[in-house]
Amino acid sequence: MSRLRIRGFCAAIVIALIGVAVLRVLIGRNPLSGDLSLAWPDVSWRSFRLTAMIAGGLVGGALALAGTLLQASLRNPLASPSILGVSSGAGLGVMLALYVSHITGVPSPGWMFPAVVGAGCAVVLVLLLGRRDGWPDPVSTILAGVIIATMCGAGMVLLQGLVPEGLRGQFLSWALGTIPEVLPRSALPVLGGIVACGVAWAIWFSGRLDALLLDHGSAVSIGAAPGATRLICLVLAGALTAVTVALCGPIGFVGLVSPHVARRLVGPGHRLLVPAAVLCGATLVVGADVMRQAIDLGSGRLPVGVLTTLVGGPFFLWLLRRGGRHVSM
Repeated sequence: MSRLRIRGFCAAIVIALIGVAVLRVLIGRNPLSGDLSLAWPDVSWRSFRLTAMIAGGLVGGALALAGTLLQASLRNPLASPSILGVSSGAGLGVMLALYVSHITGVPSPGWMFPAVVGAGCAVVLVLLLGRRDGWPDPVSTILAGVIIATMCGAGMVLLQGLVPEGLRGQFLSWALGTIPEVLPRSALPVLGGIVACGVAWAIWFSGRLDALLLDHGSAVSIGAAPGATRLICLVLAGALTAVTVALCGPIGFVGLVSPHVARRLVGPGHRLLVPAAVLCGATLVVGADVMRQAIDLGSGRLPVGVLTTLVGGPFFLWLLRRGGRHVSM
């Protein structure tokens, strides 16, 4: 692929991201009449829309980066953040906090802390169960992630039957994925810092990430340290996913689709693939949030997680049908 063509694709991604970001700030609905408007927001609404726009971009970029790292470290083109059981672990943490608050009468500490704790425990368990010879093994890690996700899902279903209907409804709304317009002051800087560090590390060690796609013996022979690199990828992907799930709930298909779209545009080399995937993920989530604002079903707006799944699922199937070689490592 020529450099000129790659630069053109990168410019197109940046322009698309800027376009949906501007739309997210401009688009809105009258809280009284429900009419759709497209104008620069009043001062009283501006901070809410800017927060949602920045949060959507960071969450999309974080999920895309996590998916890129997982697909490289596990050598599996179908790997995504949910494969580590992080989303299910976070959900179980939130549901357990709601249940404990219900039976003890003690106010819940919020959703972010229990979600991060649950996601972190899931990542630790998957890494411990997936070890072979001291390092994460791709096949064992995937199997451990599937098992942990299934067990956490069963735990959530059990706890949902033990809490009042009101708490259950709040949890289900969070579990469908949403981009918040109000966040703690430290939330966006923390997520932005993790994403920036992850992108910088992935670009700096892009050669090692490329080597992970080789068999283990070949990667070792060229000094790529596949075991340590794979462990860092899994820990970083787990941290990125944990924070995004704590902020927004599970948002599906972003971490799966974005790396494949970027791979088609700029090729498989991680020096370009990583930033391109992050930009694609940010564009997808912010664009889905714009669609969410524009679509009115009468009974409320669709959650962002539902839109990304409805759009991302068929699009990924189209990629798979259009050219299977692009959906391979």
